[in-house]
Amino acid sequence: MEKTSKFTDLIVWQKAHQLVLDIYLATKSFPKEELYGLVSQLRRAAASIPANISEGYKKRSFLDKIRFLNIAESSLEEAKYYLILANDLKYTDTTKLLNTSEEVGRLINAYVNGIERNK
Repeated sequence: MEKTSKFTDLIVWQKAHQLVLDIYLATKSFPKEELYGLVSQLRRAAASIPANISEGYKKRSFLDKIRFLNIAESSLEEAKYYLILANDLKYTDTTKLLNTSEEVGRLINAYVNGIERNK
């Protein structure tokens, strides 16, 4: 696994961050009554993904790193549900966002596997 000097060098973080930006853009058009409901929940869950990747990046112990990546995975699953809900409520077509979230999930899994190999 190639060494990085900062968390922003990680492709998994870059893709997760882009997902957050895309979700913020998509939720701008949601109904105003969802501002403190679905919009807030979805944005929070999405932002938690790259936040936990970055927080785990500097953790020195293997278990700490894996714990933060697991939290990122959990937040990703939560965000996926909200994307499904937004789609079912016809607020926006979330197909592209769900595809991106699947890619982020695969990247987190690959990152975990790389950390485990280098343990």
